[in-house]
Amino acid sequence: MPKASKPAGAPVPTWDTSLQLLSFLATTVSVISFLFYYKSGDFFLYGDAIAHINIARRVFDSKTPGLLQLGTVWLPLPHLLMIPFLVSERMWQQGVGGSIPSMGAYVLAVLGIFRLTRAALSRSTEPDNTAQVSAWTAALIFAANPNLIYMQTTAMGETIYLAFFVWSVVYFVDHVGGDIKALTKCGLCLAGACLTRYDGWLLAAAMAATVVIQSFLTRSESKAVPRRNIIKFVLIAAAAPSLWLVYNGIVYRNPLEFANGPYSAKAIERRTQSDGNPGHPGSGNLIVAGMYFLKSAQDNVAVNPWLQRAWILILMSAIVAGFASRRKDRTPEAARDPKWHPLLFLLIPLLFYALSVAYGGVPIFVPTWWPFSHYNVRYGLQLLPAFAVALAVMVCIAIRSESWPRYLRLTCAIVPFVLVVISYGSIWRATPVCLREAQLNMHTRMQLELELVRWLAKLPPDATLLVYVGDHVGALERAGVPLSQTINEGNHRVWKQPTDPEGLWERALANPKQYADFVLAFEGDPVWQAVHNLHLPEIVELHVSGQARAVFYRAR
Repeated sequence: MPKASKPAGAPVPTWDTSLQLLSFLATTVSVISFLFYYKSGDFFLYGDAIAHINIARRVFDSKTPGLLQLGTVWLPLPHLLMIPFLVSERMWQQGVGGSIPSMGAYVLAVLGIFRLTRAALSRSTEPDNTAQVSAWTAALIFAANPNLIYMQTTAMGETIYLAFFVWSVVYFVDHVGGDIKALTKCGLCLAGACLTRYDGWLLAAAMAATVVIQSFLTRSESKAVPRRNIIKFVLIAAAAPSLWLVYNGIVYRNPLEFANGPYSAKAIERRTQSDGNPGHPGSGNLIVAGMYFLKSAQDNVAVNPWLQRAWILILMSAIVAGFASRRKDRTPEAARDPKWHPLLFLLIPLLFYALSVAYGGVPIFVPTWWPFSHYNVRYGLQLLPAFAVALAVMVCIAIRSESWPRYLRLTCAIVPFVLVVISYGSIWRATPVCLREAQLNMHTRMQLELELVRWLAKLPPDATLLVYVGDHVGALERAGVPLSQTINEGNHRVWKQPTDPEGLWERALANPKQYADFVLAFEGDPVWQAVHNLHLPEIVELHVSGQARAVFYRAR
C-alpha cells in the first residue's frame, strides 16, 4: 500500500533518523576534539575562559559567596550553566567543568543548523530530498569548522551563544511556517541568548520588531498571529535584558554598569587612549569596524585571501540568488512558503559587531591588518551559521534549477564542497586562528602562572591569602587553592557606594597583618599599592618578561 501523505499543515518532524545520526556524529567530534586539546593543554589557554570558570566557582567558593559574585560586564548564564560541573574540586582545578556546557551547546548548534536549513528550504511541510541534502551540507560545514571545534572545548561563551542564536532562528522559521507554539520557543531561546552575550540583545530587538510589523501587515488576514502570542513573545524576549538592567541598577547603582562602568570595554578603551594610544582600528568608523569584523569572519573559515573572498562571494550570491529564485518560482508552494526569509537574521552579527567596534570600545585585531595582532578574532565565528547556510542554499538552488545545463548544476553543487575541504584543510595546517590567538596572548602569562603555582603549593593548606585575582586567578585554580581561602576583590560589597571601608576587601587592604597570613601582589594592582610601603617580609619575587612582577609576602 502506498504511504499515506501527511495532512496540510502538519509540522515538519523535529526529531528523526537524520537528527539522531547527526547528534551522534557531533557528539563524537566534540568528545574526541576535547580529549585531543585536553591532552595538549590547549583548551585552557584563554584568560577569559579561566575567568569564566572562577566567576562560576566563587558563587559558592568564597568568603562572601552568593549570586552577586557573578559581577557585571559578562552576562550570567554561561557561569550558571558551569556551576554544577565545578562543584567537583578536580573538575574545577583541571578546567574540565567549564568546557562541558560549551560541548553540549556545540551539539545543539549543529542540530539547529540542520533543522534550520531543512525547514527553511523545504517547499512543503514534508521535507523533500533537496532540502534534506542541503541541511546535511550546512550542518557538516558548520560542524567541521576547525575554529569552532577548538572553541567548543573551552569555557568561552561563543559556542553557547551560537546554540541559542541558531535555535532562535529555527523557531522563527517554524513560526513563519505556521507553528503556533514556535513563537514562544523562539522567545525563550532569545532570552537565553540575551543572558549569554550582548549580541542577543540586537537579535531580540530585530525579531521582536519583525513580529510586531508582521502583525500589523497581516492583522486582517486569516493567518494573522493572535495578539496574545505576540505580546507573550515580546515580553519573554525583553525579560532578560530588563532583568540585567535592573540587577545592575540595584547592585551597582547604575543600570548601564556593564557598558560604562570601570570594567567595561569602553572604560578600558579610555584608559588605553590616556596612555597615548590612538585607539583600536574602526573606532568611530562604522565601515572600517564592519570590515574588521568581516575579516575576522574570513580568518575563521580560510587562511588564503582568495579563498576568504570566495566565502564572502558565495554569501552574497546566496542572498541575491535566493531573492531571484523566489521571484521566478510562481508555484503555489513557493507563494505559501516565505520561510527562507528569516535566514537573513543570520547576518545580524555583522551589524552588531560593526556597532560594537565603532562605538562600544570593542577592539578586533586580525593578523594581516594593522596592528597585525590577534585579539577577539574569535568573534568572527558568529558569522559561521550564515556562511554554512549560504553554501547550502547554493547547493539547493543548483539542484532545483532544472533549466540550467546539467554540467552547470553539477559544478554549482560541487564547488561549495571543494571550497570547504581546501579552506578547512589550510586552517588545520596553519593552526586555527582562535587557537593561535590564545597561544600568543597567553604565552607569558602561562609562564608566570606556572611559577606562581610552584610557590602557592608551598603555602600551608589552611593559610589565608590576600590577592587581586583579576589577572592571575588561574594560578590559584591550578594550585588547587580554594577561593574561600583568599581575600580578593570579589569580597568587596559593590552596592556600598562610593566606598565601603567596612568591607572585608577594604579592611584587609588597610591592615593585611590582621586578616591574611600571606600576600601575593602584582606590580600596579590594588594589593601592590596597599602593601608595598608596609615593609612586609618578602618571600620571593618573580619576574617574567611581558608580565608585571609578582611578590609573595608573609603577613604574619
